Amino acid sequence: MIPLAIAFTPNYIVPAATMLKSLLDSSSDSFHAICLVTEEIPREMQEMLSRLGNGRVEMEYLPLKGRLDGYYTDARYSEAASFRLLLPELLPDYDKILYLDCDIIVRQDMEALFHNTDLKDNYLAAVYEAPIERQAERIKALGCIPGQYFNSGVLLINLKQMREEDVSSKLLKACEKDYMEFPDQDALNQVCQGRVLPLSPVYNGIRTFFLPQYEKDFCKVYSSDLWNQVQENGNIHYTGGKPWNIFSVQFGEWWRVCFSLPKDLRSCLKVKGSIRFLSLLYKLGIGRIIDKGITEYRKLK
Repeated sequence: MIPLAIAFTPNYIVPAATMLKSLLDSSSDSFHAICLVTEEIPREMQEMLSRLGNGRVEMEYLPLKGRLDGYYTDARYSEAASFRLLLPELLPDYDKILYLDCDIIVRQDMEALFHNTDLKDNYLAAVYEAPIERQAERIKALGCIPGQYFNSGVLLINLKQMREEDVSSKLLKACEKDYMEFPDQDALNQVCQGRVLPLSPVYNGIRTFFLPQYEKDFCKVYSSDLWNQVQENGNIHYTGGKPWNIFSVQFGEWWRVCFSLPKDLRSCLKVKGSIRFLSLLYKLGIGRIIDKGITEYRKLK
């Protein structure tokens, strides 16, 4: 059973379930999902999640409200997202763990990634972003190297190594700087640089990895072959607008998995009428025509 850390709140229950469903669909293994939560998840929601995968996912809830009191957090982001910084100390019985954000559709075999990746003495394995021009200066200001700044939505974490070197304390100290745009992610990049095992971009396809106008930026770090692999079967990380809120990049892929959830679980999601209408177009197959038109338009820009 693969240990998996996720963080969410009750209003994120359907995105979390959608991510878990896509993970189970892409793997034959089972997962022990350790849920980092700031508030109690209602019993009926816990029961709905436990039924996913016909016993292939085991849910455990760690209530962590107040654990980051006194440390800088950004009001734009859920406190739960920063709990990953505490994982080495929270989970003393584990040597390594897979961490996934809940705004992800998994299309890669994460079972193989977990079992076949040798972290050696690296703190973690992650996917480097392919920075566009306006991002490079921000990354340099953090003391990091453009092209070697990673997105923290998909991590394979060496808990044992991080415990031995008290990395959590260093991460929390780094978070005290209030100039960080993405506090926990920036802290991870500052503290872990030089001790990161780079992963293929197929494991964490952020928004710009799917927009044709950024293909040249992508190929400065990766290759055209990897670009095509990301489009075909890379994990989709909705780092921009969320498909349950707006018409986003890879809108149809998220809804395809969401529609496969049990109806009682899916009904917990409240969306605007326009988004509901668009999602039904994709359910009927009309969305492919929309996607093709948008892709061609973006190529012309």
